[in-house]
Amino acid sequence: MPRHFVLISIIVIFSFSEGCSEPPEEKPPPVAEVTAVSIEPRDTPIELEFVAETRSSRHVEIRARVSGFLDKRLYTEGEVVQAGQKMYQMDRKPFEAALQSAEGQLAQQQARLQVAEATLGRVRPLAEKNALSKKNLDDATGAVQQARAAVLAAEGEVRTAKLNLSYTTLRSPLHGLASFSLRHEGSYLSPGEGGLLTYVDQVNPIWVIFSVSENQMLKYQSEIERGLLKFPPLNRFEVQITLANGALFPHVGHIDFSEPSFSEETGTFLVRTQFINPQGVLRPGQFVRLQLKGAVRPNSILVPQRAVLQGAKSHYVWVINKEGKVDRRDVEVGDWQGDGWFINHGLVAGERVVVDGAVRLSPGAAIKVINAPRLPEGQTAGKPGGPGTAPAASIAQPPEEASVKSGDLPSTPDSQAIGQKSRASSFIKPQSSTPEEKPPE
Repeated sequence: MPRHFVLISIIVIFSFSEGCSEPPEEKPPPVAEVTAVSIEPRDTPIELEFVAETRSSRHVEIRARVSGFLDKRLYTEGEVVQAGQKMYQMDRKPFEAALQSAEGQLAQQQARLQVAEATLGRVRPLAEKNALSKKNLDDATGAVQQARAAVLAAEGEVRTAKLNLSYTTLRSPLHGLASFSLRHEGSYLSPGEGGLLTYVDQVNPIWVIFSVSENQMLKYQSEIERGLLKFPPLNRFEVQITLANGALFPHVGHIDFSEPSFSEETGTFLVRTQFINPQGVLRPGQFVRLQLKGAVRPNSILVPQRAVLQGAKSHYVWVINKEGKVDRRDVEVGDWQGDGWFINHGLVAGERVVVDGAVRLSPGAAIKVINAPRLPEGQTAGKPGGPGTAPAASIAQPPEEASVKSGDLPSTPDSQAIGQKSRASSFIKPQSSTPEEKPPE
């Protein structure tokens, strides 16, 4: 009995001592380390990018102009042919015979004309002396006129025969690439559907065409009216193209034609550019990426794409206030530029925006600004995000925040119908939303 009493007393004493001890102090939440950039509006050159297709500046069909048999092909398929170069030879013999017959008819009519003129020369003096009647003079004069008309018709037959004979030799009308032959030796050719032999495409200069949608044009007009976009004077863009392997075509082109009306089938209008192509690098039918240079976004704000988050209703960024804490700011985003994003509305000059570490923040959270992030392409280094920071070009990113590279983002724009044949086209850059990020509760 005494032993149980002692144990109960010890337990009561320990319980009382634990209940009277003070609770442990709560540690303040750790300060988030972030990078930031200062907002500095400036004029930013931009490129309008499209998917385009190359086309021959002159596409010519080589067709038979007379009926006859094909003797031989005189060119190498797929090779360059010169203007005036022989490409096909048809059987000349029937046309040589026709020419000879026409020349014989001409000689016969010329002989009849000589006889008629000689007769008129004898009748006219006699008629003047009233030795012959007036009717005899009229008959002789009419015979001469008929003979001259017959000679003229015979000369036309000779000219036609010579033309038909010349048409048996088919020549290239221009310097360009010759396609494969559709007809072969021994085939019977005739003008019309059965007379197509091959094609010749001129590739220097070469056309590069793309299409602009109605929505895209209205977007450009709206941005120009709002002062967000400025085109070069007289829309004289500098045009460059990138080939399928990523290589830049060495020559610069220009816009030489735009369709005056939209296509009823595609809702787009065609724009044609022209490039010199002396080495024949470009061939008709290639798809390339076309960039229009010369447009500027005046007084624009460009922030790294990773600084912009997607909320439930809009995009937003974290802005550092005067107390060193962050506030959520809804923004209106524009187009992408490299790894940056244009902000059309919501930010002003001098404000600081969080770049790396934004996902972990909540409204009013205290932060510590460390090294300045890499600025987006097209914008030079401005003021650092916080005191004591070094220039962005010489400082690495924080290890806990991986930098978003331009190659990690979708680079292939959405397709649109191009021209009147529903070819592929694209917008400047897709305004795709970033994955939805919600601040921690």
